[in-house]
Amino acid sequence: MFMAHTHQLDVTQIPPKLKHPTIFQHFDELKEGDSFTILNDHDPKPLYYQLLAERGDTFTWEYKQQGPQWWEVEIGKKKLHEPLTVGAIAASDQRKANVFLKMGIDFCCHGNKTLDEACRDAHLNPDEVRKALKEVERLPEDRLHRFHEWELDFLCDYIVNVHHRYVSEVSPVLRELSEKVALRHGNNHPELLSISQHVAALTSEMLSHQIKEERILFPFIKEMVKSASEHKPFQHPPFGTIENPVQMMMMDHDETAKLMKAIHDASNGYQVPEDGCESYRLLYQKLDEFENDLYQHIHLENNILFPKAVEMEKQNGVIVE
Repeated sequence: MFMAHTHQLDVTQIPPKLKHPTIFQHFDELKEGDSFTILNDHDPKPLYYQLLAERGDTFTWEYKQQGPQWWEVEIGKKKLHEPLTVGAIAASDQRKANVFLKMGIDFCCHGNKTLDEACRDAHLNPDEVRKALKEVERLPEDRLHRFHEWELDFLCDYIVNVHHRYVSEVSPVLRELSEKVALRHGNNHPELLSISQHVAALTSEMLSHQIKEERILFPFIKEMVKSASEHKPFQHPPFGTIENPVQMMMMDHDETAKLMKAIHDASNGYQVPEDGCESYRLLYQKLDEFENDLYQHIHLENNILFPKAVEMEKQNGVIVE
C-alpha cells in the first residue's frame, strides 16, 4: 500500500517511559495516507497490539527490517474509506471466514490487513478471492453462529466449552500419536521428529494459555458484561486495564500460529507418504483438524471478543480503587 511523506523515528534515542507516548503522538499527527518508520533494537510487536487496542483498525504495520540487530517498521494512518480488513470481513460473516481458511489467507493473527495485502502475502489472485467471497453469499447463512452478534459473556463460554475443551481433550492424543509415529518412521522421514517436538511445544503453550484466559481475562470480561447490563460501573482490575492481558493473549496467539505453521510446512500440508501407516494417516488427519480449530479459535478472540471487550471497557469506565 502506498504511503506518502514518510519519516523515521529512532526509538532507541527516546527515554523508555516516553517511547510509546512519543510514537502515539507521531501517529496521531499523521495525515490520512501518510506514514512514518520506527527504528528499534528489538521487535516492537507489543506496540502493534497497543495501537490496535487504543486506535483500532486505523493503521497499517509493515516490517521493513526484522533483526537480528535492528527492527524497522513502517506505521501508516489509513484513509477513512480504506477497504475492510480480512479480520473485519471474517468477523462479520462466518461463510467468508471459511473461504479465507480454505484458501490459506491469514485472517487470525494478521487480520488487520486489507484483502489485497492478504492476497499478496498468500500469493493469491485478489479477483479470484473476491469471486469466491461473492459466491458464498448465495449459501444459507448459519444463523446459529453469528458470533459478532453474540453477547461477550456468551462468547467467552462458547470458546471455553467448544475450543478450550477440544484442545484439552485432543492435546494428549496428539502428543502420544506424534511420538509414536516419529519413533516408527523417523529414520525415513526425519521431519516427523521436528513435528513431534513442535506438537509438544504447541499443546503445552495452548493449555497454559487457556488457563490464563479462563482464570483472569474471561472472568473480567463477564463481569464487565454483567455490570453494563445492570448499568453499574465495574471495579478496577488488578492488571490495570483489559488491554494488558489482551496484548499478552494476542502475542501468545502469534507464537501458537508460528508453531502450527511449522507443523503444516514440515508435513507438506499433511500429505501422507506412500509408506505411511494408519497411525501416520491418523496423526496428519488430527493435526489438520487441530489447525482448523486453532485458526477459528484465534479468529473469535482476535477479531471479535478482544476488540469488543476493549471497547466495552472504554465505554463503561472503571472505578479505580
